[in-house]
Amino acid sequence: MNSIIQRLKEKQRLNTLILFSITTILCVTLVGLRIHFTSHIIFIFLVWNIFLALIPYSISTLLVLYGDLIKSKWLLIIAVIAWLLFFPNAPYILTDLFHLHRRPDVPFWYDLALILFFAWNGLMLGYASVMDIQFIITKKFNAWTGWTIALSSLVLGSYGIYLGRYLRWNTWDIVSSPTGLFLDVVSHFTDPLSHQRTFGVTLIFSVFLILGYLLLRQIGKTFATTQKI
Repeated sequence: MNSIIQRLKEKQRLNTLILFSITTILCVTLVGLRIHFTSHIIFIFLVWNIFLALIPYSISTLLVLYGDLIKSKWLLIIAVIAWLLFFPNAPYILTDLFHLHRRPDVPFWYDLALILFFAWNGLMLGYASVMDIQFIITKKFNAWTGWTIALSSLVLGSYGIYLGRYLRWNTWDIVSSPTGLFLDVVSHFTDPLSHQRTFGVTLIFSVFLILGYLLLRQIGKTFATTQKI
């Protein structure tokens, strides 16, 4: 029975991976076409951003498929923390819309579609990985803990978006510049009145990401219920 369930999980995961591969290839192709016709690499950074967005989904995929091999809850917690450190890279691509401007060499609608494809792909990768983590935590602990981790990760991810977009911190700065990152984070909470933008950005993106996640979950449940009727 366990082997059958494992095969079903791997089949469903493969289908999802195929779809994400198609959307990612489409994103990269749009950038490639733009570079080909303009000889400008202005949006090449989006390819790196989508690569970073794939990391949390890759981690959550491995945990879903092979998490049963992790017997220690502490090892699982460490793996989830590693996922959380990379998670903000997925929804962060939404803020790349800041780079949208009218440029003479490319139609405005093309650049809009290009960035939206990347932003949407990153958002879906992020949501998919949160669903994975919620499933894993619920299985190992309980439903309440699963929801707490899922919603908390969306809030922390929103804060991570602020750190990346406005303060230009990256995930690897946790290792390369831990002191500077730590001091910036501490300053936000020790003097919150001086960092209204910090909490404004975090709040708005938290509401956006949480409502989007809840809506996606509800649509899935509604469709599953309809299929059973």
